Amino acid sequence: MSLDAPAPAPVDGSKFAFGIAAARFNAELVEGLLASLRATLRQNGVPDAHVEVVRVPGSHEVPYAIQLLADRGKHDCLIALGVLIGGDTNHHEMVGHSVSHALQHVSLTARRPVINGVIVTNTRAQAEARCLGPINRGVEFARAALEMAALKRSDSR
Repeated sequence: MSLDAPAPAPVDGSKFAFGIAAARFNAELVEGLLASLRATLRQNGVPDAHVEVVRVPGSHEVPYAIQLLADRGKHDCLIALGVLIGGDTNHHEMVGHSVSHALQHVSLTARRPVINGVIVTNTRAQAEARCLGPINRGVEFARAALEMAALKRSDSR
């Protein structure tokens, strides 16, 4: 995994609207992602009223919720949040692949940027580092969403 994230581009998010689908499974970890994501959006001028959050049971249900948000047509960018942690089988990898493909499909067919914020790890410690600790993926997801919202707005079609 690369820790060489790009430098954030300054984006005034005050006019953008975001839709977030967040899984309730692994709630503490998803809430950590959501808290840092929302704080970063606020720091970039996005009012809380411009952020819609819908909850779903788990990561496998996130793409459907993202599709519903995309169908509303009122968000500049959509963000999917969930956490999949390995166990005795590779189920977390299979769900991760499925979710990733589904989110990409929604993005391309709905012509809306979708940030895949579904974390897939082998251990709880890895997930905690990315959701609650030093590898702050929530901030990265927010920064990517801001840049993609600006890109979407620049598209005159």
